[in-house]
Amino acid sequence: MRLAVYLPLLFPLLAAAAARPMAERLEPRLATWLLTVSATALAAAGSAALALLALAGAVRIPLVADLGHLSQRIIRRDDPAALSIALLAALLLTVAVAATARMLWRRVRALIGAVTEAACLPGPDQLVVRDDPAAEAFAIPGLPGRIVVSTGMLTALDPDEHQALLAHERAHLRCHHYLFVTFTQLAATANPLLRPLATAVAYTTERWADESAALACGDRHQVARAIGKAALATTRTRPPGRLTTMAMGLLGRFHTRRAPGPVPRRVAALLAPCPRNRPLPLAAAVAVLAATAVCSLEAAYDFHGLLELARTPRR
Repeated sequence: MRLAVYLPLLFPLLAAAAARPMAERLEPRLATWLLTVSATALAAAGSAALALLALAGAVRIPLVADLGHLSQRIIRRDDPAALSIALLAALLLTVAVAATARMLWRRVRALIGAVTEAACLPGPDQLVVRDDPAAEAFAIPGLPGRIVVSTGMLTALDPDEHQALLAHERAHLRCHHYLFVTFTQLAATANPLLRPLATAVAYTTERWADESAALACGDRHQVARAIGKAALATTRTRPPGRLTTMAMGLLGRFHTRRAPGPVPRRVAALLAPCPRNRPLPLAAAVAVLAATAVCSLEAAYDFHGLLELARTPRR
């Protein structure tokens, strides 16, 4: 446990450094899944490591040791964590749990609000055309989800580009991209070192929708033109108001209107050949996840062994 308990706290640094290369080099759907699973697993392993360190400090307290019939002499001799480290771990874990709970509550409220808003949109069809000169297009998850497009956006694009836009928005709803973004946001809230993974997933979900639209349209350049023209139209018209916090759109906006996202990178990716999965980043990600799992299990096993050893003198 002396080393294994600390490694899960360091592995997110490797994941953060590899997040953008993985987002660029892997096929978007695989990259999204891999980054989301990695962020969730690393956040859980880091929290478990903090919990083990906090517990290792808790059993040093005489009252806790007496309740568990533990030998304080053995605990002080074999415990890998100094009391100061245990207290710091407990503080960090408390902050992480509180922040994650708050973020989860906000996400649940946002999803309920999105479902309600989708249900209140006029008409029975999935597509809702809003009479608004400002160029805007986004998808709202719901039962069912809805796609909202303004007349300003329809005017800015030609009919072929309309097909690309709608295919992109349908991919967001069909593949539940808001869930991937939400899970990585929760992971990044629990462990701020994982924020690059959340940023990467926000990008790969858009790339996933781009590739789905290109497959539906049969023309990658057509989708690239639609994205570029939509970005220019949105910049010119600067649509007023506020998107629902769960909306995802052609320009990659999620929760905020501050920026259209990394549009040039997406356009460049669509103008390049179809992405292919590369074994090296995939193998590296799997190796980090495997090492994290092994270290977490070893730390838990060693802590259990410490407790069993500390109980021995009182049997």
